[in-house]
Amino acid sequence: MFLENTVNHKEQFGWIEVICGSMFSGKTEELIRRLRRAQFAKQKVEIFKPAIDTRYHDDMVVSHDSNEIRSTAVPAAANIAILAQGCDVVGIDEAQFFDDEIVKICNDLANQGIRVIVAGLDMDFKGNPFGPMPALMATAEYVTKVHAVCTRTGNLANYSFRKTDNDKLVMLGETEEYEPLSRAAYYHAMHKDQH
Repeated sequence: MFLENTVNHKEQFGWIEVICGSMFSGKTEELIRRLRRAQFAKQKVEIFKPAIDTRYHDDMVVSHDSNEIRSTAVPAAANIAILAQGCDVVGIDEAQFFDDEIVKICNDLANQGIRVIVAGLDMDFKGNPFGPMPALMATAEYVTKVHAVCTRTGNLANYSFRKTDNDKLVMLGETEEYEPLSRAAYYHAMHKDQH
C-alpha cells in the first residue's frame, strides 16, 4: 500500500481502498491482513459481508486458505451505514453482491472520516464488470488488483471461468465450479464453449 502521510492535518476525511481480482486471487486474504493490522493498532474495526455469502461461515469472513475474521452478514448495503457508526475502519467483503447503494455508502463513510476497505470480484464469469465494483474502483483513492495463477498455463490469471453450464449471474462456488484463467486461456475456453 502506498499511503502517504497526510500533509494538511485539518482535513479529517477518510478514504476508500478497493481490493479486486478474480476468484482465488487472495482478495479476502488481503482484506483480512489490512483489517488485522488496524485491530492491532487498537482502531475500532467493523467488517461486513452480504448475507447471501454463506459458503464458509455465517459470522466470519473466510478466505480460501481458511484465514478468518469476525464479520456481520447484512442483507443490503443500507445496513452497513447504520452499523458502521463510530468506527475507524470498515471492511466489506464480496462487494460485487451488494446493490449499487454500496457506492454511496462507502463514499459517505469515507466523508465521515472512516477508512473503508472493500474487496470483490471486478469481473463476472462472462468477463464483464461486476455489479457496483467499477463505480467503487472509480471513486476509491487506492485500487489494488490481485491475481491468481492460471490453472491451465501457470501465467497470471484475472478471469474467473465457470466450469458449469449454469448461466445465472450470481452463483456461489469453489474450485468445482470455477477456475482462474489467464486472458488467453479464458478466451480459448469461452471460444471452445461456443462451438
